[in-house]
Amino acid sequence: MSVAKLSDYRKPRIEVVESRVAQLEDGFLRLANELLDATMCSGLPETELCIVMAVWRKTYGYSKKMDWISNEQLEAMIGKHLTHCSTAKNSLVRKKVLLQEGRKVGMNTNISEWETKNNGFSKTLAKPAKKNLAEVANGHSQKLLTTKDNKQKTKENTPISPEGSLPVQEESPPEKPPVSKFTFNRERFKDTWNCKAQKHGLPRIVSISTTTEKGIKRLYESHLKHCRETKRQPKDIDTFINGYIEFGYQPTPYAMGDNPAGKKYGVDTALTQRIVDQVISQEPQHG
Repeated sequence: MSVAKLSDYRKPRIEVVESRVAQLEDGFLRLANELLDATMCSGLPETELCIVMAVWRKTYGYSKKMDWISNEQLEAMIGKHLTHCSTAKNSLVRKKVLLQEGRKVGMNTNISEWETKNNGFSKTLAKPAKKNLAEVANGHSQKLLTTKDNKQKTKENTPISPEGSLPVQEESPPEKPPVSKFTFNRERFKDTWNCKAQKHGLPRIVSISTTTEKGIKRLYESHLKHCRETKRQPKDIDTFINGYIEFGYQPTPYAMGDNPAGKKYGVDTALTQRIVDQVISQEPQHG
């Protein structure tokens, strides 16, 4: 009969914990930046926010717009009781954040329809923000006027030296040049194109060349011209050029290498005027 030693019971048990690291190779989903931005500022409570992400996972994660997701599935995904999941899901449908067709649910990508605390465009913050900005601007203008008056009085009261010269006045700082309407988020555009390139096997970009930059300017000018002709409100440059790449431009088999030379054509081909005109003239436009 063996005798157990006290020291045997004092040894701590060592459990092996598997390290988990998120990798794109294990799967990923595509999500429009505007949809993510709208969700972040929507003011949704925690459970509803978790349900929204669960719907993304079950729909966009499998390249679907809608799918049947049971309350039991939601419970397993977000770790909350199924009755709470059901209540939150129904609330999101009422708020028009989710769309429901029979037993299927999906995201309402028309974020202007959301009836959340702060919808996709943060309309509830518009009036207070406008008022606060106006007060700050008026206060700053008053301060500038007062400073200007003081400087003029100081100049008038400054005694002239016997030589007739005045003290040297401080030079005002140079004004910043106005921001061009063609200024865009270069990193965002590169990410959007490289995502497209990976999907279709096209050349990726690590920087935006002068040719590409000219193509982007030409693309946005075409959008502005189209909006003037159709009397529509133009989109901001980042929304439009990224929407054009992600949803508008569809590479042909020829561009993807199905040609005698086996050459694959990249972003500059997508920005040629002929293709731009073809995509912009289509209805409806994404963005």
